[in-house]
Amino acid sequence: MSTRKQIKKAAEATAWNPMKMLSQWGVRSSHAYSLGLISVGISFLTWLFSRGKGDEKSQSDRWGLFIGEWAPTFFALGVGLKLEEES
Repeated sequence: MSTRKQIKKAAEATAWNPMKMLSQWGVRSSHAYSLGLISVGISFLTWLFSRGKGDEKSQSDRWGLFIGEWAPTFFALGVGLKLEEES
């Protein structure tokens, strides 16, 4: 076996791959995409309810933005998991 293959094999054996770990736990890309879409809806609803109960505008905007930051994270996880599923 060539040195390059030995190095690649050693790197794969010692590397921590969170996408592989999530995939082994049964998490699929469709789960992450669904959570991303749900977090967009929850973001809107928290903003709407916070405005409805009389919170000052800045506080309701903060709640909406805080939960809204979850969506890109879930979508990025979905892409990573999709790549893991295809490999």
